[in-house]
Amino acid sequence: MISTKEKTISTSFNLFSDIDKYDHEQLVFCQDNATGLKAIIAIHNTVLGPGLGGTRMWNYAKEEDAINDALRLSRGMTYKAAISGLNLGGAKAVIIGDPKTQKTEALMRKFGRFVENLNGKYITAEDVGTTTRDMEYVNMETDHVVGLPEVRGGGGDPSPVTAYGVYMGMKASAKTAYGSDNLVGKSVAIQGVGKVGLHLVEYLAKEGAKIYVTDIYDSGIKIAVEKFGAIAVPADDIFALDVDIFAPCALGAILNTQNIAKLKCNIIAGAANNQLEDENIHGDLCKEKGIFYAPDFLINAGGLINVYSEYNGYVREIAMAEAENIYNTTLDIFKHATATGVNTQLAAIQLAEKRVNDILKVQSSL
Repeated sequence: MISTKEKTISTSFNLFSDIDKYDHEQLVFCQDNATGLKAIIAIHNTVLGPGLGGTRMWNYAKEEDAINDALRLSRGMTYKAAISGLNLGGAKAVIIGDPKTQKTEALMRKFGRFVENLNGKYITAEDVGTTTRDMEYVNMETDHVVGLPEVRGGGGDPSPVTAYGVYMGMKASAKTAYGSDNLVGKSVAIQGVGKVGLHLVEYLAKEGAKIYVTDIYDSGIKIAVEKFGAIAVPADDIFALDVDIFAPCALGAILNTQNIAKLKCNIIAGAANNQLEDENIHGDLCKEKGIFYAPDFLINAGGLINVYSEYNGYVREIAMAEAENIYNTTLDIFKHATATGVNTQLAAIQLAEKRVNDILKVQSSL
């Protein structure tokens, strides 16, 4: 059963303590000298169904960072599936290494072998640092993979659906903050213009928002500026911009005490996972500043919705329609937060945990 007593994965490293404290069911270490594979699969909760979550490849500074990322991300996937009404559990995998220089067919296929050995308890998909082509390699060794190219019957690139869900969450946040979900003329600062960030830029540009962008890579910025009329700003300046909406769309844990103090926005709504460094402290800090924080694991659930739809024969229009429901769920979260007096992140967690625990009661009564 998921407990509401503990809400934040600690930044200190204590392996078995963290697994126990946050109710993870299983942590799998995958190592292979021949291919150079070093990976971690974290399975958080499978009450609602098999644990589904993408495989992230990142050049982590420390192995402890990789483990902590896997624990945080897998837990977020449990909440993401539960709050979205999907019959899936939460899991995630991370591969330690530089995806630009160390990723090979052999490495991905070996990783697929490890996924296969879990007998369907974990279903993988693409994530930061991996692609649909990588999932094809994984699929050569296991059927427990989604997010395959559309020509292979999969959902293809999930980023348009992910971005659409974020866009819906952003509009619901505007409805709550301003009384209207119209984003014409609203200013939005987007931190990170990778695949999801660029699709979000496109949605916002079509509606007539004023868009500021930053990224550690120039390629996404160039497209956002030249194709969609965005304004590029230095990475260090993005938090202090006087805008209506701040959209974190890069890596997580960037909403800390220092950065929140710089914010001049009314809304935070972005695609990044685990945006709050500490869910209690920084969720409350956003609330105290009067910022409407749209919980990340809710509004970025479009990617999960997209791959989940592969189970019934993939149709992109159906996935987009399901992602549109994020709008109403976001409104429900804000209402629950107001009614209970808690921050919006905790409100979303409470509703997600309630669904998991309710279904656990159904299962235990059979």
